Amino acid sequence: MGDRQRIPLPHRPYSLHIVLVGATHPGNLGAVCRTMLNYGFTSLRLVNPMCTPDDIEARNRAKHAGRVLDACTVYETLEEATSDCSLLVGTSGKREIGVKTSFRHFSYPWEMAERLESFNGAVALIFGEEGKGLSTESLELCDFLVTLPTWEGYPIANLSHAVNACVYELHRQRVLTTQGSNPGIPSIVPLERSLNPTLRKVMEQGIGEFGSALPGNDERRNSFSQSLRRSIMRSMPTEDEVTRLIGGILDATTALQYVEGNEGWRRERRRKITPAEEE
Repeated sequence: MGDRQRIPLPHRPYSLHIVLVGATHPGNLGAVCRTMLNYGFTSLRLVNPMCTPDDIEARNRAKHAGRVLDACTVYETLEEATSDCSLLVGTSGKREIGVKTSFRHFSYPWEMAERLESFNGAVALIFGEEGKGLSTESLELCDFLVTLPTWEGYPIANLSHAVNACVYELHRQRVLTTQGSNPGIPSIVPLERSLNPTLRKVMEQGIGEFGSALPGNDERRNSFSQSLRRSIMRSMPTEDEVTRLIGGILDATTALQYVEGNEGWRRERRRKITPAEEE
C-alpha cells in the first residue's frame, strides 16, 4: 500500500475541499476520509464537529487514509471554512415539492462534475450533519445544490455514502478526460476496447485452425469455431487479451494435433500466426 501512495494525486484545474458541518459519528468521519483518498482528494474541513479526528474509530475506519485526518482543519463557522473558496456547492437529500421547490434548484453529481471540468478556482463541497443535513441558513450560502438520484421512498443517504457518490463522479470525469496524460491516473484499465483488424484476422485464423484439429465431422468443427469466435467477440476483448488468447489457441491446436498423431504438430509448430494473405 505504501508503494501505491507514491503515485501523485490526480491534478485538476480546480481545488476541492470537502466540508463536513457538525459531523457526529467518528466512524462516518473515517469512512469519508477513506473514500476521499480512494478518488484522489485530500482536503477535509470540519465545521463544529461533534467528534475528533483523533478518535480511534475514525482512525480505524480511515484505514490508509489517515493522512486526510492528519491534515484536516477545524472551523467554528461555515463562513470561515469557505472564506477562500470561489464556489460553494451544497448537498441535500430533502427534495421538497410545492412552495419550497423554488429554493432548492438541484443538480445531479455528474452535472456538477461536468460543470467543474473547466473551473479553475477553489470549490467547497458541503455536507450536513448525519440525520439532519444542512440547515436552510447553510444552504442559502451555497451557489448551487447537488442531490443524489436516490429513490424517493428513502432518499436520505448515509454521510460517507453521499460523499462517495459525489467524489466518484468528480474523479470519473477526470478519468474520462485525462487518463494516460495525468500522472495520477495511469492507463491501467483501457477506456477504449477497440481491436486491430489485423489482430482480429489472426485470431479468427487461429480459431479456424484450432477447430480443424478437433475430432468429428466438418459441421462440428465449423460450429465450434463460430461459437468460440462469437463468444470471444461478444466480450469486447482488448488487444492484450486477444494476444494472450491467440497464444493459448496455438498451444491447444498443437496439443490436439499431437494427440491425434497429426504430424502437423511437428512440421508446423510455431509461436505465432501469420495472416493467410501474408504467407
